[in-house]
Amino acid sequence: MQGTRRGAADGRCDAGPLRWRTAAERALYGPGGFYLRPEGPAGHFRTSVHASPLFAAAVARLLADTAGRLDTDEVALVDIGAGRGELLSGILAAVPDGLAVRPYGVERAPRPSGLDPRIAWCTEPPAGVSGLLFANEWLDNVPVDIAETGPDGVVRYVLVRPDGSEEPGDPVEGPDAEWLAHWWPSAGPGTRAEIGRPRDEAWAAAVATLERGLAVAVDYAHVRDARPPFGTLTGFRAGREVPPVPDGSSDLTAHVALDACALPGAELLGQREALHRLGVSGARPPLSLATTDPAAYVRALAAAGEAAELTARGGLGDFGWLMQSVGLEGTTGALRDCRP
Repeated sequence: MQGTRRGAADGRCDAGPLRWRTAAERALYGPGGFYLRPEGPAGHFRTSVHASPLFAAAVARLLADTAGRLDTDEVALVDIGAGRGELLSGILAAVPDGLAVRPYGVERAPRPSGLDPRIAWCTEPPAGVSGLLFANEWLDNVPVDIAETGPDGVVRYVLVRPDGSEEPGDPVEGPDAEWLAHWWPSAGPGTRAEIGRPRDEAWAAAVATLERGLAVAVDYAHVRDARPPFGTLTGFRAGREVPPVPDGSSDLTAHVALDACALPGAELLGQREALHRLGVSGARPPLSLATTDPAAYVRALAAAGEAAELTARGGLGDFGWLMQSVGLEGTTGALRDCRP
């Protein structure tokens, strides 16, 4: 979820209201911030990584496919927003024999105790590596400013206090106004938008660290023709959705305009399709297996249930996957069919 972040956007004093980007940056990553707590993200919400080891196994297959496209048996694996290393650990357990992996966890929180010593822990992605860069639920926690259109039709920044109360700020101008005009035009008075420019910049910077390979961002997402008119900013704490309050007590997240983040040549698809290409299917095992091998049938049935959750419409299957190839040739799409 969290990882490399770009700096605060506003210099207002602590006593007054702040733009949402600044307030969220402090609440999530400042002293005592939500994402620096010992329990980590898994203590408050469940991602695809926590839902099933099938997700890490699918990413391991994608890593092996990327190594094949690079024509190498030694490849880098960079996990941005690594949490406490859960995804990295799962991938390393699933990589095929003969593939040497150099894993990097990119995270602001300190290195977790007991983490696999092979994993390098850093606050910025390493530059000049070749392999797979994977960012699962990272961009949704890159703080952004919120804009709201007033009764007079003027689009203004939304200011917020630590208790979550809001008030209108200055009119949105400059690059932020240009971004809104292109990617999230106002739908009229009372509507809101999340200014995704910091996420575009964060993703471009992450992709630029790859010398060759594949960069993947996975997140709740929307596209220009279907932006939510009132935004998506919300909070999560202890497994429950709560109002977004920038006091450090809860996660602050907003869906990502992945189409705006996309660089030339990128492929954008849903998690359902992406995982199907990677061999994750919710199909039930044949009933005949229950007779010939009951234990195998029970295991296959459990795996099918987990796969169904990862690919479910209206749930995790609705995540967007942004795929960006860097210096790779020989395929038309960033994600090929690499089912086992």
